[in-house]
Amino acid sequence: MKLREERVSLPSTAPGTGHEIQAVIIAPADDLPRPGVLLYTDIFQLTESTLRTARRLAASGYLVCVPEIYPRGDLAGVALEFDDPGKARGMAGAASMPTAEFDEDRISALDYLATRPDVTDLLVTGFCIGGHLAFRAAFDPRVAATVCFYPTGLQDGKLGADIADSLSRAADINGRLLVVFGSKDPHVPADARLQVISALYSAGLEDVELHVYAGGEHAFMRDIGARHDPELTDLALREAVSFFQGRS
Repeated sequence: MKLREERVSLPSTAPGTGHEIQAVIIAPADDLPRPGVLLYTDIFQLTESTLRTARRLAASGYLVCVPEIYPRGDLAGVALEFDDPGKARGMAGAASMPTAEFDEDRISALDYLATRPDVTDLLVTGFCIGGHLAFRAAFDPRVAATVCFYPTGLQDGKLGADIADSLSRAADINGRLLVVFGSKDPHVPADARLQVISALYSAGLEDVELHVYAGGEHAFMRDIGARHDPELTDLALREAVSFFQGRS
């Protein structure tokens, strides 16, 4: 399937901020109305690795919006390298962002998608810190389904400059939820995964799935580096598409 791709600036809807959020829009080239997916990156922002994944998702019939997650400060518009300096800058960017600012930018991105005439429904996904941001996006009642890939910090609230209340707000999720972890992810070990799923069920969520992929390391879907697992990546993307389609 042929795709069209463009870079856009999403206006912030937060009062008094005035900043814009750089994003990439990827969709099938036919311009037909279709579900819109808000896709959150990892700490490295709009890298070609993440965009390749976004293109694969778009080729399954979605309009995918990939915004930067640090639209304020010196990381605005910056795609970081997958090296130690890049990781350090990405972690510093996260540490500089209060949860409230992540939430403001999420509202701006969802408002943008909701007003597009070629978007029929709102879906969300994300990787690593982006998986955590996707979880918070699921609080928006407009979001029909969310897929979180190896989200970090759900179990202890580590997201940005403060402690996020994400897991304690699980009952605010109205749409369907799928969470995918790797069994060898040191950031979310078995006890943390148990804490997450226990909190979700305690919150009364019934339309929720937790998948743990045997042998999967953290960031196993990033197609650069030794942790990449192509087979598990293919499985995860098939599961995401099937889930977004309501397992039809």
